[in-house]
Amino acid sequence: MCQYSAIDGRATDWHLVHWGQLLMSGAGLLTIEATAVSAEGRITPGCLGLYDDACEQALAHTLARARSLSPPMPVAMQLAHAGRKGSSRRPWEGGTLLPPQEGGWLPVAPSAVPHGASEPPPAELGLDDLARIREAFAASAQRAGRAGIDAIEIHMAHGYLLHEFLSPLANRRSDRYGGSFEARVRFPLEVFDAVRAVWPESRPLGVRLSCTDWVDGGWTLAESVELSRLLVARGCDFIDASSGGVSPLQTIALGPGYQVGFAREIRRATGAVTVAVGLITGADQAEAIVAAGDADLIAMARAFLWDPRWPWHAAAVLGATVLPPPQYTRSAPRDAAPVFRGPKAGQR
Repeated sequence: MCQYSAIDGRATDWHLVHWGQLLMSGAGLLTIEATAVSAEGRITPGCLGLYDDACEQALAHTLARARSLSPPMPVAMQLAHAGRKGSSRRPWEGGTLLPPQEGGWLPVAPSAVPHGASEPPPAELGLDDLARIREAFAASAQRAGRAGIDAIEIHMAHGYLLHEFLSPLANRRSDRYGGSFEARVRFPLEVFDAVRAVWPESRPLGVRLSCTDWVDGGWTLAESVELSRLLVARGCDFIDASSGGVSPLQTIALGPGYQVGFAREIRRATGAVTVAVGLITGADQAEAIVAAGDADLIAMARAFLWDPRWPWHAAAVLGATVLPPPQYTRSAPRDAAPVFRGPKAGQR
């Protein structure tokens, strides 16, 4: 979940505390929030970035400090460009576009089509701009590797730049990057190839997709399946199956596990490793999704912000174990004590 708490793209003490508590959660993987590959690619002026030496140094230092205080856990990062959703106020400040005279900037997009009808249009990207953004994704991936990140997820979802290229609702281009399915997926695939070329084969590289726009005439699940097939052929290690975000006209049928079917269909049709996400809140619910073969992994965000110890409770329900910090090993109720592995702390 974006924390909107960086300064000029740099991680702060907020991230130290935020990452630290999540690294103690017992989860299998921590994914750091959407991290911008350029200053213009931030959603808000408070968004995390990885586009210069100062950003890299702050990330590496803060993450190393958080990890030094926590049990071992692999860490992934979403690399993103906000596109026409950039230059926005923080959510608790209204989330509306922030004009340049108030500290914002001119957002960019595949086409000069605003996200909301009342908003000014973004600047349409030229071919030189596309080359610059491709290089920015690759450079940020290299910075992530130097900073100790174990896996990368390229953000092609939720109405941000790469999703904007995929969706005909946002992409009205008439050149080789717009129109047909093959043209609309071209730039996102070029970005993936650029990152794959610099990211070690030994470290996972995945993609987060919005599998449907929830709007007639928008991006569809069938297109997501076909794009997933193309990504897997290029060395994509997993597909994180989300949805929506590109249009305020979306009508989403919310309910428990409402996006699981997307992960199931992509997994069935392409053989891709998939991640299910969205209104998955209970241990038994998560276990059932994996046991049924609907997805290989479960991702949670809001559930962990509400309860950073969610895996501890899930392990107690499912008869599993987690590795807590030794300072906390005597915290479990007696009936849940087997949930902790490792030496147990006594008390004087």
